[in-house]
Amino acid sequence: MTIQTTLPPQLTDGLVGGRVIPYFGPGVLDLIPGGAPVPSAPEALAAILTSKVTVPHKIRNRLTAAAQFIENFKHRKTLTTYMGEAFAPKMTPSPLHTYIASLTNLPLWVDAWYDDASQNALAGRSDWGQVQGLSQSEHFGTWTGYYDALGVPTIEDNAAAWNTMLYKPIGGARPAANFLVSDTDYVEVLTEIDIQTPIPPKVQETRTGRHFLFLGCRFNDQLQRTFARQVMKRSSDHHWAVLPGELTRNELRFLEEQNIQHIDMPLQQFVALLTGEKLEVHS
Repeated sequence: MTIQTTLPPQLTDGLVGGRVIPYFGPGVLDLIPGGAPVPSAPEALAAILTSKVTVPHKIRNRLTAAAQFIENFKHRKTLTTYMGEAFAPKMTPSPLHTYIASLTNLPLWVDAWYDDASQNALAGRSDWGQVQGLSQSEHFGTWTGYYDALGVPTIEDNAAAWNTMLYKPIGGARPAANFLVSDTDYVEVLTEIDIQTPIPPKVQETRTGRHFLFLGCRFNDQLQRTFARQVMKRSSDHHWAVLPGELTRNELRFLEEQNIQHIDMPLQQFVALLTGEKLEVHS
């Protein structure tokens, strides 16, 4: 097996130049030194939620269905409380988070998980803000919440001045415990997402002509594919995804459909090449 020692210049130069948009999935938390203190996969989060409430066996491993059961039988506030507890630990950013946050030309950073590692990586800067997806169960009629670099709620108009927008499409634990997690949450969003209503205008504007780089994502689930497809809609015609190992048929079809170039290597190896750090190899 040949070990890849370089990355495409279009990708690396594009990140530095602001032409490539990083798109994080929960798998990036596997890079956290010492291991992440929060769940780093939907299945792990489902296991935490169902350890608190007895959920029918057939849906115990299905995050959105398990969350919906808790919402139906224990109230939405209970679900939000459990989600907040699962993501209560403040995250130390990984080397990948730190590198992305150091890019001076970073117009948009998409982070599709609930932890706060990305926010913490950006904490040393004042020229950024974030927008989070909102649950219609708690914020009916409002699709997104805007927060400045200090986590203070703000308005959409102020986002025009941000050099970097952190976009968390399914919400985040901080600063306001916004979570899209139950079946109902997703049904509401997916009903409108094809016409882009839940996608912030600045995201729609910024993505035009740019490429996406998917890191820590898997596309073997329809929800992940749908969100990725809609967030990257009307962007450029070439993207990348770091996906080690064998892919499912659905993943292969999705990559081909969206013209996403598959980079088959462990994420740790990719980060070492991207940042120029020495990769520790264990035999």
